[in-house]
This record gives sequence, structure tokens and C-alpha cells, in this order.
Amino acid sequence: MDTSEDILQQASPGLIPGSGTARAAKPTRLSPSFISWLQAGPMMLVFLAFFLIPLVFVVIVSFWDYNEYQLLPAFSGRGYTDTFEGCIAQLPDLCTIGKTYLMTLKLCFLVWAITLFIGFWVAYFLAFHIKSKTWQMGLSLLCTIPFWTSNVIRMIAWIPLLGRNGLVNSGLVKTGLINQPLEWLLFSEFSVVLALVHLFTFFMVVPIFNSMVRIDKSLIEAAYDAGATGFQTLVNVVIPLAKPGIVIGSIFVITIVMGDFITIGVMGGQQIAAAGKIIETRVNALQFPAAAANAVILLAITFLIITMMSRIVDIKKEL
Repeated sequence: MDTSEDILQQASPGLIPGSGTARAAKPTRLSPSFISWLQAGPMMLVFLAFFLIPLVFVVIVSFWDYNEYQLLPAFSGRGYTDTFEGCIAQLPDLCTIGKTYLMTLKLCFLVWAITLFIGFWVAYFLAFHIKSKTWQMGLSLLCTIPFWTSNVIRMIAWIPLLGRNGLVNSGLVKTGLINQPLEWLLFSEFSVVLALVHLFTFFMVVPIFNSMVRIDKSLIEAAYDAGATGFQTLVNVVIPLAKPGIVIGSIFVITIVMGDFITIGVMGGQQIAAAGKIIETRVNALQFPAAAANAVILLAITFLIITMMSRIVDIKKEL
């Protein structure tokens, strides 16, 4: 006579321990790497669709031919040759395109240096002189208030201040410091750099502050206990530990300024040439291969600068 155990084994052989029959199949578990790919997949698709594919199209179009009224999908380097036309003949003098890129690099360097100086000390004040975390976050958010309005409004707001009859010139004339209005305050390199610094300093403050706020304060105290001065502590402790934020902020500022043409055009009175302005002019003239060629050149220069800066610190490792 079959026992209850025999009957149970015949019904569900995998439930009896020690039986020679097959066990019930365990549910399959996805590997952690596969789950990571699933999580990163949507962002990778967005990056592919809105960055890599358009970038590939720009490079392809830069090697197309063109005439006054249409694109010719045939391989040609005319976009690049037209860009540097006459440059070799004018050596050792710089051609127009060379002067334009040199001016872009000059403006980029000035804006980067000023935003780095201001951003570093603002971040230093927030990280080391404001003890309350609440006040730190509150004051850092205070820096975002200018972003509640558009860049165009914040940029144009300088014109009534810096104009010939603006507030600055009027004040200087009335106080007797100058006899006539200063012409270089507006529609000059000064006004362009001032506007760019005003617009993009925040992009330098936040990354540096994020790096400084994570510095262990005991390291600062140990440096002072060892007899280091404030300057030595700054140079040997704070700056090395804040390098990731400095590099990230520099990348933000450089990439934005290198491609900017609206601010340079408005604040420079359409008198200062820039690489971004060349691209705009080519597009308006329907010379898309030449515009794409200039975009590729600008991208290559920007990428070279970023690569050189990335060698200062391994951002991936630090983050």
C-alpha cells in the first residue's frame, strides 16, 4: 500500500528532499551588468540620437560640394579650402580666418581666467567661511537668481549702463574723473568679456564649490597644526583637492564661450569677429558645407583644449 510520501512524490517529485528526481527550476536572475546596461540604455539612445548622429552628419556635410544655391552631395574639400583661402599666400601674416580664431581664443582665455578667479573665491567663501550647511545651500542657490531671466535680457541690460550716455559714463563725468565719455566701455572687447563673465561665472562656481565642500576639514586643521600658513594650505591642500571642480568648470566655460556668437555680436556691436559668427554667416548665405567645415574646425580646437585640461586630473577617477 502506497504511503502518503510515495503519493506526494508521484505528484511532485521535485518537492521530496534527497529524491533522485529533478528539482523545481529556479527563476532566472538578470546579471548586474545587464541591469546596468538597461538603466543606461535610454540615456545612451538620447545621446546617440541628439549628439552622435547629428555630429556625424555635420562631418559628412563638411565634405560636400556646393554652389550659390544648392548642396551637391559629392565628396569635396571645398568647405575647408574656402575657409583657409589665401592664408598660405599671406604668411607670415595671419589671414582673416586666422585672426578670427585667434580673437576667439583670446576672448575665451580672458573669460576663463576671470571666471576662474571669481568662481574660485566665491566657492572658497561658501565652502570654508559659511559653517551652516543650510546657509551654504541657500547662498549657492542665490547665485542661480540671474538664471531666472534669459541670457539675452541679462546681456542687453549692460547697454544702458555702459553706453556713451549710460549710467557709468554719466557718473564718471559728473564726478570729474573723466572729461568726456569713455568710448571703449561698450561695443568693444571689454564689453564682450564683461558680458560673458557675467553670464557664465556660475558655471565655474558650482563645480568648484562641489569639490571644496567635500574636502575633509581635518586636513585643513592638520596643515595649520603643522605650521603651514594660510597661503601654503591653499596651494598645497585646497587647490589640489579642488582640481576636479576647477577642470569641470573650465570645460563648461570654454565650450560655451568658444561657440558663442550672440553675445559677441550684440556686445561687440557686430564689430568683433568670432568663430561662431563665421558659422552663422555661412549658414545665412546657405553655404552649409562651409559652415559645417568651420564647425568641425571649431569642435577640433575645443576638443584639443579640453583634452589638454583633462590631463591635469583624471576626472573619472576623482568623481
